[in-house]
Amino acid sequence: MIGRAKITIVGAGNVGATAAHWCAAKELGDVVLVDVVEGVPQGKGLDLFEASPIEGFDSRIIGANDYSPTANSDVVVITAGLARKPGMSRDDLLMKNAEIVGSVTEQVAKFSPNAIIIVVSNPLDAMVHVAWQVSGFPKNRVVGMAGILDTARYRSFLAEALNVSVEDIQALVLGGHGDDMVPLASYTNVGGIPVSQLIAQDKLDEIIKRTRNGGAEIVNLLKTGSAFYAPSAAAIQMVEAIVRDKKRVLPCACLLEGEYGERGIFVGVPCILGKGGVEKVMEVALTEDEKKMLKESCDHVRENIGKLPKRA
Repeated sequence: MIGRAKITIVGAGNVGATAAHWCAAKELGDVVLVDVVEGVPQGKGLDLFEASPIEGFDSRIIGANDYSPTANSDVVVITAGLARKPGMSRDDLLMKNAEIVGSVTEQVAKFSPNAIIIVVSNPLDAMVHVAWQVSGFPKNRVVGMAGILDTARYRSFLAEALNVSVEDIQALVLGGHGDDMVPLASYTNVGGIPVSQLIAQDKLDEIIKRTRNGGAEIVNLLKTGSAFYAPSAAAIQMVEAIVRDKKRVLPCACLLEGEYGERGIFVGVPCILGKGGVEKVMEVALTEDEKKMLKESCDHVRENIGKLPKRA
C-alpha cells in the first residue's frame, strides 16, 4: 500500500460517522463517508475534517451520495441498514438489510474490486454472507465485525465485576452475533490467571448472559437506536489491523470451510487479520459444552442464511 490508505465507510448514521471519527483520529488513511441521504455524509465529513487542526490528525474526510469518490478504496466498511428498536431481535432485520447490503456491495465491488470488505450491518453473519455472494470476492477479502464487539462487552463486564483494568482481561467470544454467541470461559484469563480462580461460576454465568444480551440492553436504554461507540471502535480495530498489516489475532466472522466441523457459513472465530484480510482462521480446542454451544450457534446462522432470497 503506497501512500495513505483509502477507507470508505458506507452509512453515515451513528455507527458509520463514529467509525469515521475513530478512523481519522488514528490517522489510518483518508476517509470517504457514503450515505443515500443528501447532505448528511458531506456535512458530517466536513465537520470531522474541521476537527483535524484541533486534534492534529492528517486524514482527509469527504462525504458523498454516490460511489465514484470511493473508487479504488483499500478497505470498505459497510454499516448501512436499519438499526434495531426495542423488542426487535437482530433476525428481524434480515430481509430489509439483505436488500440494502446487497445493493451497497454491488457498488463497492464495481468501484473498488480489490478492496477488503468489513460488514457491520445486522444480522451480522447473514449479511457477511450476502456481501461475499454479491461481491464475488475471495473469502479472505470479506469479513464481519462481531466477535471483537462481543468480546469487548464480555471483557468490560468482567473488569467491572473484578475491579481490575480492562487491559488485563483476555477473552474470546465465538459463534454467531446473536443470543447464542459462545463466550469461552476456558480461554478467559485475568493477567494470565484463569477466570475460574477469581470469580464464582454463578457470577460468571450472569456475565455471560449479560454479554449475550449486550446489544439489547443498549437498545432498551436508548429506545430510539442501537449501540454505536463500541461497534464502530471494533470495526476500526479491524481496519487498523489491515491497513497497518498488524497480523492481529481477533475474533471475526470468517467463512468456514471445514474448521470447527462447519462449512459454507460465516461465523465468529479467531483469525489473523493483516494486509491480505483474513490471512488465517485459527482453530482452537473447545470443551464438549463449548462445541455443543458453537454447533447450536452455527445452526442458527445457517437457518438465517436459508431464509435469504436465492441469488443467480
